[in-house]
Amino acid sequence: MKYLPNGCQMKRADSYTIRELFVPSLTLMERAAAACVDVIQKKQSELTHICVVCGSGNNGGDGFAVARMFREKGFQVTAVMAGNPEHCTEETVYQRELFEKAGGVICDEFTAGEYSIIIDAIFGVGLGREICGRYYDIIRKMNEADAVKAAIDIPSGISADTGAVMGIAFHADYTITMQCKKPGLLLSPGREYAGEVIAADIGISEQPLAEDKETAYMLEPEDYKELIPRRRPDSNKGTYGRILMISGSRGMSGAAYLNGLAAYRTGAGLVQIYTHEDNRMILQTQLPEAIIQTYQDYNEEQLKKALKWADVVCIGSGLGIDKQADRILRTTLENVESPCVIDADGLNLIAADKGLFENIKDKKVILTPHLKEFARLTGREVADIRADRLKALKEFVEETRVTCVLKDSRTILLSPDERVCMNMSGCQALAKAGSGDVLAGVLAGLLGQGLCCRDAAVLGVYLHGRAGEYAKDEYGSYGILAREIADAVGKVLKGWEASAS
Repeated sequence: MKYLPNGCQMKRADSYTIRELFVPSLTLMERAAAACVDVIQKKQSELTHICVVCGSGNNGGDGFAVARMFREKGFQVTAVMAGNPEHCTEETVYQRELFEKAGGVICDEFTAGEYSIIIDAIFGVGLGREICGRYYDIIRKMNEADAVKAAIDIPSGISADTGAVMGIAFHADYTITMQCKKPGLLLSPGREYAGEVIAADIGISEQPLAEDKETAYMLEPEDYKELIPRRRPDSNKGTYGRILMISGSRGMSGAAYLNGLAAYRTGAGLVQIYTHEDNRMILQTQLPEAIIQTYQDYNEEQLKKALKWADVVCIGSGLGIDKQADRILRTTLENVESPCVIDADGLNLIAADKGLFENIKDKKVILTPHLKEFARLTGREVADIRADRLKALKEFVEETRVTCVLKDSRTILLSPDERVCMNMSGCQALAKAGSGDVLAGVLAGLLGQGLCCRDAAVLGVYLHGRAGEYAKDEYGSYGILAREIADAVGKVLKGWEASAS
């Protein structure tokens, strides 16, 4: 597990290391600079003329230390003081003086030159205002310059907390960030400005991050493998869950098919699809492994019987939003006792009557909204949610007490009383109709094999993303179909199974 602290959390960890572990701030700065020099030298084959642009805060101090170290190695270095010299921190003043003692010359303005690399050290993770005036002009000129571009800790102008652009931002090819990656480096648009992100361990204690339950995190590939449900030799189809898919209104058999296929590919033992009668023939042909139960008109007793049969319920994909769909959802939410995944039209129906939240509060429920669906559920604008996704998600889960998977190009998820988890798998190939139906089926399949909502959500989102990557490798970003994502789920699990044996 890797922590993803925001600006304030990272500053607390830094202060704790200095105050409680007695590691001087200048020592951390020297470590940070040495790590940057090491990464840059390994990545850059040509370092004929290095330009380091420094601010007045400690990020600027890192920059002056980097400039000195490169000069001491015999490289041609130009340092630019972009910040106000009168506002420099003590550490930055000290590092600036060391650079000058090493023979370095500091310019007051950034001008285009024959630079092989431009290193941004203007603002660190604590930036909390829009960039304007002189700083704006300097960053614009840096972006326009023809050179490789690297950022120290975070590209200047990117919010470490949200990834938002604060007026303007440095556009880096890669970013060397200290100790931990920050949310703003991984969420759009910050991720596009950061380029490749390399986290350098400089000895900042992560104990404060571990103790602060508000600190987000990401898992590494090995962590996910620990969550995979095991297949016992002495087992049968009932061991791995009876999944009830309530999906597919008239003419929407595809959603039901993808739900069921994905659940089976994930390892579910038995899938029953409860769908409109018009879909029967198609589903029996496409997915003969599934039990098909249909309705022509709403039948409450039939539905209640199916709910009692199920170990897991997945509702909403292609369900529709008419009166019949609404009655089906209400009956399900009022009577479901097993873990439940609510997707697509199920979310839209809840958004139309938020009183339905009372039926699922504190139940074992996973909601899977994309940003527009989340906006409907919360009554907020998409732009407002994008401005601080983590905060919006935390507020929603605290109020509703459900597990929520907030889908986007970088999906984040949260269960009650847990930390926000940021998923790092996936690719642009997943932006295709039916991809969400596959994810809902994957989640249901994992719940059916005994995972709790939190673990099913964490593993399911990652598995879905990795399946998208597999399918992209085979079909490319353009030609991929949702069913190929579902099929690739099985391939991913096969690979993990082989590596574990």
